[in-house]
Amino acid sequence: MVMNTSAPSERPSPLAAQLELARTQRLSLTDLFQAAESWNMAGRKAEAIEIYKAWIAFNDAHPFLHLVYFNYSVTLRQSGDISGSINALRACLKLDPRFGPAHINLGRAFEDSGLAAQAIQQWRTYAELTAESTADQLKHRLMTLQHIGRVMENAGLLEESEMALWQAIELRPDKTEAGQHWSALRQRQCKWPILVASEHASMRQLIDSMSPLALACYSDDPLFQLAKAYRYIKSFVGRPDTSGFPRRPPKLKSKTGAPLRIGYVSSDLRDHAVGFALREIFELHDKARVEIYAYYCGEPVANDETQTRMKAVADCWRDIGALSDMEAARQIYDDDVDIAIDVNGFTKHARTKIFAYRPAPVIVNFCGYPGSMGSPFHQYLIADEKIIPPESEIYYSEKVLRIPCTQPIDRKRKIAQKPSRAEAGLPEGGFVFACFNGSQKIGEATFAQWMKILAATPGTLLWILTANDAVDQRLRDAAAKAGVAPERLVFAPKAPNPRHLARIALADLFLDTFPYGAHSTAADALTVGLPVLTFPGKSFAARFCHSIVAAAGVPELICADPEDYVAKAIDLAKNPKHLKKIRETLQARREASALRDIPALARSLEDVFWQMQIAGEEGRTPIPDLTNLDIYYDIGAELVQENIEYHDEATYRRRYREKLAELHDDAPIAPDRRLWSAAADQA
Repeated sequence: MVMNTSAPSERPSPLAAQLELARTQRLSLTDLFQAAESWNMAGRKAEAIEIYKAWIAFNDAHPFLHLVYFNYSVTLRQSGDISGSINALRACLKLDPRFGPAHINLGRAFEDSGLAAQAIQQWRTYAELTAESTADQLKHRLMTLQHIGRVMENAGLLEESEMALWQAIELRPDKTEAGQHWSALRQRQCKWPILVASEHASMRQLIDSMSPLALACYSDDPLFQLAKAYRYIKSFVGRPDTSGFPRRPPKLKSKTGAPLRIGYVSSDLRDHAVGFALREIFELHDKARVEIYAYYCGEPVANDETQTRMKAVADCWRDIGALSDMEAARQIYDDDVDIAIDVNGFTKHARTKIFAYRPAPVIVNFCGYPGSMGSPFHQYLIADEKIIPPESEIYYSEKVLRIPCTQPIDRKRKIAQKPSRAEAGLPEGGFVFACFNGSQKIGEATFAQWMKILAATPGTLLWILTANDAVDQRLRDAAAKAGVAPERLVFAPKAPNPRHLARIALADLFLDTFPYGAHSTAADALTVGLPVLTFPGKSFAARFCHSIVAAAGVPELICADPEDYVAKAIDLAKNPKHLKKIRETLQARREASALRDIPALARSLEDVFWQMQIAGEEGRTPIPDLTNLDIYYDIGAELVQENIEYHDEATYRRRYREKLAELHDDAPIAPDRRLWSAAADQA
């Protein structure tokens, strides 16, 4: 008897079986995608790539080969092979030149490879191909135009970006992404009026698409800003799945001697206005009372002085920029943070969704965004009594807690040697008004006030930051139209921060903007002895500067309204002795002012944190008040279209109450703690 001593035949591996089916053209398109997705989900992208390669090699006549190339390109990109992904996308487009997703992804690949011009050309190719499009192609055309606008904006091509975004707006005015960037771009370029409707995009649609930050530059309407933030949170954050984040009650720490763990979350913990504001606070925090956990979600930076100083004193520093929102929230949650501070709000690179997972028992809005977050998860807002007096708390969904001054400063900031006026591009003599706010804050009404001031003070100059040649010329033209010689506008080029701080002291009087006033720029000016003239409005951004001026100890620079602001600026230019006395007062009160008492500010912050902690331990953590905000939004969207620059408080509230009463007559409105309860009581 002869025995068979050979090994039994082994079954092929799943990958080998799939490759054989692909080779013999027996792997359907659906099965291919399912197989590749299974490998991808298992984290085995190499196997997914192999199955795509085999299928493409042996199925070159398939009518949907372009779809396979596209999915193949996505897997290659996810595996880090950007060159292979580009080749696959080109093969896809060779088979179907009008396949929109491939154009979009190919442009993104070029952009990520540092080839912005090639990316724009790729998207333009598709935009031209889809000038007359189906509904599906219109969707991809919209995405393409938005990408063109975004990359051009990043490249500083503001006019071109605005044109591309406007095409996207008129294509789908109900989609807000393009409109957000478009209105902000027009503000940066000082294009007045900022909002211009068309046959295809109504004024209401343009207002609906504005971001909360752009709205703060556009209108002093705190109720509408609150309602806008509320809508923004619902649209762009929504309600993520928080099942993996059980609500954690505050730990009992108030009588244990254990410090609170404070998590500062921001993209601006670097050489940035916010970083400059917080870095000495970090250094002065009492480690017996608080532990500092810093979560940096911004772009990587090197040789950054602010980060160096912050890292030296933080108990824990974590870079979370590469983490998803859920992963970042999990990190904060696992770190047992007691209070999470949102230091971004709705500013650039904000990671608002992190807080929607409620990674800490208490979540606070502080220092980054000038307004209410209008969210169900931001429980507190830290401000001061000037920015939010008690009667203004109705404009905020968070519970307001106060410190002496909401604008921290760094007393260790480096200031270069003061230059001469000639070195700064200014004439040696003459009165110099100045404003170093960003161009997006210079509205039409503010500029008109400045022109009144210049017209009434012959020989004076206005010194402002340069934006770009086109914007500078636009402002010169606006000055000429107002009867002011264009050469009386002097534009300061960008300069390193120490040199900028040194040169601003050369001016005679800083003129604030409205409705979004100076923040860190006002603190900088006052730090070097430059008086700042301002008047408060009703919203956070419109009251911030007057808080800083009051904290510096010179309340005489706070005007009552726009007319008083113009009159006082003219008076100070014509009465140098009066201005000299104010400068002397500013200097005499400098070191004893609340603006520079950073140790006291650090203690006040810690007191506020402990106040939150004790309230939580006692079950008194506040619930954000979001009552009737959809109604306030509709009223605000109607009223803001009138674009009236300034209302006193009584007139402002009366207009809202009248609209509320009209709506109540049509359909009853439940009372709230804002304006409707008061109106209902009066009725």
